[in-house]
Amino acid sequence: MSRPLRFGILGAANIAHAFAAGVASADSIKIVAVASRDAAKAEKFALEFGIERRFGSYDAMLASPELDAVYIPLPNAMHAEWSIRAAEAGKHVLCEKPLAMSAGEAADMFASARRCGVVLREAYPYLAQPQTVRTRELIAEGAIGRLQMIRASFGLAFSDKSNIRLNPALGGGCLLDAGSYPVSLCRILAGSSPKRVQSVARWTDDAVDRTLVSTIDFANGVLAQISCSFATAFHRHAIIAGDDGIIETDFTNHAWANSPPVIKLRRGLGFRTPYEILEPTGGDGFRLEAEEFAGLVKGDQTRWHGASPDESLDIARTLDAIAKSARADGRWVDLEP
Repeated sequence: MSRPLRFGILGAANIAHAFAAGVASADSIKIVAVASRDAAKAEKFALEFGIERRFGSYDAMLASPELDAVYIPLPNAMHAEWSIRAAEAGKHVLCEKPLAMSAGEAADMFASARRCGVVLREAYPYLAQPQTVRTRELIAEGAIGRLQMIRASFGLAFSDKSNIRLNPALGGGCLLDAGSYPVSLCRILAGSSPKRVQSVARWTDDAVDRTLVSTIDFANGVLAQISCSFATAFHRHAIIAGDDGIIETDFTNHAWANSPPVIKLRRGLGFRTPYEILEPTGGDGFRLEAEEFAGLVKGDQTRWHGASPDESLDIARTLDAIAKSARADGRWVDLEP
């Protein structure tokens, strides 16, 4: 396939706007369609981004032979249904995180993609950033020795109950939204499946998790602690500790001109050892990720730095277990095999 991968966007919410703006400069993909259940919204979106086709229903867009793949930025509770429908329509699928509401849904989504012969991947723009790619290389090179512990956090403030992130019926809550980032980072850096978790949460009046902290015990001996919140000032940070050094990173989705991505690396055991400051180049995470996805669809397995299907299934299983532990007064929960 020498031409660009032809994408349709399933939905016209804020994140769909950010995705369309981010990939506008990409050479390997082209957005050719957008769908919304509100035809006027689809029309407005298409005019804003110069998109040729616009549809007043999701099914109508999926039936179009003029696109190869879809990007799904819908609310969490709609990911499984529309990923499966897209696969059945023969479209490759790049689905926003979290992939699904449960590990069972995620398994069904990957089974459908395999059955239909299409590619399905979970979207984590930070994994395509050179900052994260280099972090993984440093760990693999032994720059901090053998990995022992990871602490990763992501928090920001949401209080408006009309926001879908606080709507339990649509998969709201800090764990599935913000928490999926540190959970995915820990799973991928650990390179092993988690075996048990222990969690504590604080809840809104609607029983939506607003702040959560969890410990993850991995099968290979790595320990991780994650935190996420909708009740704090913005923060996004990870400390990755080995037996001979540490790495600090904000594992950012996007590299802004006024805030370039930085990796702080300290080799050795001494606390007075100075940090090495590494400044990888970067860009818009949506563009980087979408271009890697296009390469994957075209058969280039080496370009994809995102979560593999097995890693996404582990992430979903971990999120399930963390939520279960938080609702069980913090008892340890073993992950389902």
